[in-house]
Formats: sequence, C-alpha cells, structure tokens
Amino acid sequence: ASDQSRCQAGSHQGQDNWQERQARGLNVTEVAFHFNIPERLRYVSRLLRKAVAHSESVVLVAAPEVLQQVDRQLWQLAPTEFIGHCLLGQPEQAQSPEARHARLWLTPDVSQCERHDVLVSLLPEVPAGFEQFARLIEVVTFDEQDRAQARTRWKYYTSRGYQIVRHDVQVRG
Repeated sequence: ASDQSRCQAGSHQGQDNWQERQARGLNVTEVAFHFNIPERLRYVSRLLRKAVAHSESVVLVAAPEVLQQVDRQLWQLAPTEFIGHCLLGQPEQAQSPEARHARLWLTPDVSQCERHDVLVSLLPEVPAGFEQFARLIEVVTFDEQDRAQARTRWKYYTSRGYQIVRHDVQVRG
C-alpha cells in the first residue's frame, strides 16, 4: 500500500464553513443522514459492505464497545461477503501493516487518520475531523435520544453551510 493509505494524524478544520472551503477550492464533505434504521448493527454491516465496494477506503467511528460489536459481526459474514478490516484501539496500531492494507478501519477517534473516502459515524456528537473525508454518513435509529442527538448534529452541519442529503430508510407505519 502507498503512504496515502496509512492512518496518520489528520488536521481539524472545523472552523471553516462549507462556502469558505468551496470558495478556496478545497474539497467539501458530502454529509448524509440515514434515518429510521430499525437494526443499527445489521444496517451498518450492509452499509459498510456497500461503501467498501464503491470506495477506496472507509472509516467507521463509534464508541469502543460498539466497534467491538461491529468487528464481531464482520467476522461472522460469509466468506464471499467478508471485508478485510482493522480495529484500531490505540494510535500506534494505525501504523501496523494490517492497518495500511485494510480498506475498512474501525476506530473511536478519526484524528489518527489522514483523508479517506467515507466516514460512517455512530457517535452521538459531530465526529471531530470529519472534514478530511469526502463523504460523511450519519446513521440514526428510531430511538428518541438518538434522534435528538441527530437533530443537534444536523443543526451543526447546516449552520456551517453543509448541504445534507436525507435518506429515510424505513417509514414508520
């Protein structure tokens, strides 16, 4: 793998808004919210398979216990669906040969990662450093607390000029 595929300390440019970054010719992160997810881990597993199939590199950011659950679920996939991935618990793991060759990284902190194609977030807050990714996907369940936290994140992105794509995965009924 090239030096581009290694996880390294990234910069945080959270103070820039979307229009300023675009005006300066900088890449602008595409933000998407996937709402009304009935089974978060099953959905995320499917989403990660699709994202890896269509992108060079994908990072999932979540709490450590959630990452452990996703890791176990990924190992249970059929051999033809398996996704090579790296669970990063410590910053020094980002420099390992396994991490350099993985197309999917599971991490509680994206600050150790340089720019990647897609960031999938299961965090209750805006992931620090999301601006270094081409795409950000926020996954939101039916849970009222999760939905309230998502509204706060939505407001954060819109207040900075990001245009948001909304995907309503399952309509209540």
